[in-house]
Amino acid sequence: MASPRTITIIVLSVALGLFFVFMGTIKLTPRLSRDAYNEMKRAYKSYVRALPMLKKMGVSSILLRKSIGALEVACGIVMTLVPGRPKDVANFLLLLLVLAVLFFHQLVGDPLKRYAHALVFGILLTCRLLIARQPEEQPPEKRIMSVNGDEQPLIHEAAPEKGKMKVS
Repeated sequence: MASPRTITIIVLSVALGLFFVFMGTIKLTPRLSRDAYNEMKRAYKSYVRALPMLKKMGVSSILLRKSIGALEVACGIVMTLVPGRPKDVANFLLLLLVLAVLFFHQLVGDPLKRYAHALVFGILLTCRLLIARQPEEQPPEKRIMSVNGDEQPLIHEAAPEKGKMKVS
């Protein structure tokens, strides 16, 4: 049976992956929700207006929205379907993306209710990454050292615990 840690990572990966595929798709096309798509277009126009540096670099609101949407879809697919290390890379990229979006929301002065979902999903991405990067707990093994053909436990295992006296 899978460990609780493994189940947690899988559930978080699939849920977060599907969420970001959905949100990225909304940024890319009006097919899922025309209202949400139009709201995204309006929001990204305000982000670019608030950061004139983006205009100077030639980044339009359309390019910014579509780039972020494509990155969300790609990372969401990786989080959902691809096993191993690429999930952690996608998780990290999405976390950076969420931080950038939070910065944009703060920059334009949006109220908390407009970006609360980004805070929640940023926290979930952080939790998933921390859980995934922790080493798996393994049961302690009896390690034996062979000395002149005799098997003996390793020194640190044979010694009594600190502060306790061994009575024979």
